[in-house]
Amino acid sequence: MKKYFVLDTNVLLHNPNSIYSFADNTVVIPITVIEEIDHFKQDNTETGRNARFVIRTLDRLRSQGTLAKEVPLGKVKGNLIVDFESRLPREYPLRSDSPDNRILGTAYKYTSKKRAPVIFVSKDINARVKADALGIEAQDFEQEKVDFDTLYTGWREHKLPERDINRISRAKTFKPDFAVKPNEFVLLVAEDNTHKHLLMRSYASTTKIEKLKLQKKSVMNISPRNMQQVMSFDLLLDDRVQLVALIGQAGTGKTLVALAAGLHKVTKQNSYECMLVTRPIMPLGKDIGYLPGSKEEKLKSWMQPIYDNLSFILQVSRTSGTKGAKVDDLIDNNVIELEPLTYMRGRSIPNQFIVVDEAQNLTPHEVKTVISRAGHGSKLVLTGDPYQIDNPYLDSASNGLSYVVERMKDQKLFGAVRLERSERSTLASLAAELL
Repeated sequence: MKKYFVLDTNVLLHNPNSIYSFADNTVVIPITVIEEIDHFKQDNTETGRNARFVIRTLDRLRSQGTLAKEVPLGKVKGNLIVDFESRLPREYPLRSDSPDNRILGTAYKYTSKKRAPVIFVSKDINARVKADALGIEAQDFEQEKVDFDTLYTGWREHKLPERDINRISRAKTFKPDFAVKPNEFVLLVAEDNTHKHLLMRSYASTTKIEKLKLQKKSVMNISPRNMQQVMSFDLLLDDRVQLVALIGQAGTGKTLVALAAGLHKVTKQNSYECMLVTRPIMPLGKDIGYLPGSKEEKLKSWMQPIYDNLSFILQVSRTSGTKGAKVDDLIDNNVIELEPLTYMRGRSIPNQFIVVDEAQNLTPHEVKTVISRAGHGSKLVLTGDPYQIDNPYLDSASNGLSYVVERMKDQKLFGAVRLERSERSTLASLAAELL
């Protein structure tokens, strides 16, 4: 049976192509949604760009007929209608003085007069709760959602007798009786001796795994403290793997190992021209407003976590007897480039080691935009914690980082590692576990 999907503003701003996601059904856009989108069209942000994209799409659809009536969407068999909620049913219990209530009023009106199912689609949890209280079926926009509980971790554990592990270690290769993905790690653990293990990875073949090729015990004098950090360094230092995703809670070292590998690749191996580091500007807690100073001074406040990690890496290098520069020196010499994520749109970035920190705060559409910036010879690393999301319309299943891992896991140029053990401090580990 044909269905009517009433879209909230945040759905269109989250994914401007969302109107094409409902098959052969009818998409209903309340006029209040158009008015709200109009408020965002001047913004020089991803939200503003999405707003302008939606407006242009609706303008093109006008050539198919009057939007107040159903017009064909073209890309799919469904239709679209822009609805005026000026004539809401008298029994509608909510006041119509707020945009959210007027948008819900459209869904309520369609529920009252249509015999077909009516579904309200919103990324706003509170709006979905209100819709349910009104007797309206409500859903999140789930086209780009993944099952986070079964999200690809990049590695697995497999038990074997100790004698088999010793034999495989000498042979350096092993054909498992299970399927592995490109660049997936397999930790072989002895059944009768849990201290005996062997770390392997699928390199050129997905039918055979090989003993880990990473021989270097430290990178920029940063030594891996657990098995997942060893896996991370192996992917980060392999130029054939052009896209790496490191997922882990606070303190697992995902940003530290990414920056250490990037510096090593740029300053020691000269594999890339420079290391570009960026992160979405998402404050923790209440925003403090505009910051004074130049672009560089403002950026330093947002990039302070990156400065902290870089300073630690360089301090370790100096302590070990290696001559180490300061962070500002590396920036001045174009060894490191710090860039707000919003400025990456439209760029083509060749021959650079690119680190995108806090990638869990990106939408799937935003992370696609970022990845598409990587030019010839570049490597892109996404780091983040899907449990710590500051974007109110994203969660562990709908953020761009999880989306990339799920969609790219079968590609030979992609590798991922979920880091599980906090190494920042005993206190940080305890907080990650208990709080």
